[in-house]
Amino acid sequence: MLAAALALQLTTVLVFTTTDCPISNRYAPEINRLAEKFDGRALFRLVYPVTTDTDALIREHRKKLGYTISWERDARRELVKKTGVSVTPEVAVFDGTGKMVYRGRIDDRYIAFGKDRPQPTVRDLDRSLEAVVAGKPVPVAQTPAIGCILSDLIK
Repeated sequence: MLAAALALQLTTVLVFTTTDCPISNRYAPEINRLAEKFDGRALFRLVYPVTTDTDALIREHRKKLGYTISWERDARRELVKKTGVSVTPEVAVFDGTGKMVYRGRIDDRYIAFGKDRPQPTVRDLDRSLEAVVAGKPVPVAQTPAIGCILSDLIK
């Protein structure tokens, strides 16, 4: 998938998620909004790195949350290793040359696990994508993501 996007020189956004992380699930409307906003300029893809997320669970999850963007399982954790993500939701943004230019949170709505704001004050992913599609450097290359820890994936 990443190779296909690179061949088209598209900005690629990998959104790491699981079917049972409540924080990831709360971000579905924002991910859908951003995928629509950047349609044609960035390719969004859900990545399911937890081996217990079966194809059936993923299909049900996508339907329930209204996801229309493509998805893939990362059962061998290749994308997890390539990006260094450690929680869900966490995103990795690659420019058209394949260089990872941003990794981290979607926005700052979550201050800590179980503690959130009514609205974000910084929309990190949106801001990073605006920069990348305009051919500019991202304002911040990495931010801490708050979410469900992928402890079984970190070695």
